Amino acid sequence: MVPVQLSYYSDILCIWAYAAQRRLEALVEKFGADLAIDAHFCPVFPDAWGKIETNWKDRGGFEGFNRHINEVARKFPHIEVHERLWLETRPRSSASAHLFVKAVELVEADATGGEAEQLPYLDRLSTRASWELRHAFFASAKDISDWRIHEEIADRLGIDYSSVDRKIRSSEALAQLAADDQMSRKNGAEGSPTFLLNEGRQRLFGNVGYRLLEANVHELFHNTATNEASWC
Repeated sequence: MVPVQLSYYSDILCIWAYAAQRRLEALVEKFGADLAIDAHFCPVFPDAWGKIETNWKDRGGFEGFNRHINEVARKFPHIEVHERLWLETRPRSSASAHLFVKAVELVEADATGGEAEQLPYLDRLSTRASWELRHAFFASAKDISDWRIHEEIADRLGIDYSSVDRKIRSSEALAQLAADDQMSRKNGAEGSPTFLLNEGRQRLFGNVGYRLLEANVHELFHNTATNEASWC
């Protein structure tokens, strides 16, 4: 059976995407190799300070955003969120973290002979690097826009940071990040997280429950087996 393809778009600094990681893991546990996941970034916090100062200007600024983050966190007991998030550590942008992950993708592709995307989603170094960044920020309030944090994560994952740095200096990683931005706009993935199925015809956005994701994937398996058009 041909695997069902799920394209996942997110921003590292988005708490909804942080919470959604468990749902992706559950999908992998449920469907295994029958579900192929490709992950991309969409720029929700390219200018984090500007976004918060503008969007939360009349709602308490960074303090108001901190309260919002903690309110969201209480809805998801499976995630750990630092109570002082955005009050003391304030990343300027998610872009540098995204660039780091794209560089890791390229390093991994070189190491696997271009077969990195064929690895199970949860086994990829890029997936693990993304999670390490999210957890470092949300659970430990580390500034993941800081290159030193990226180097710490690379060392922890056994990645040669000099190889990552070369991908960044050559602009290869930047080109991949720009491609993600173009794809997110083309496919209408304007928010984080966004789940695309059925070649983009099915789009699920935001705080989507696991059962809804599972039902959409199940429907595509049924349609593939019966050669029907998807109506979901």
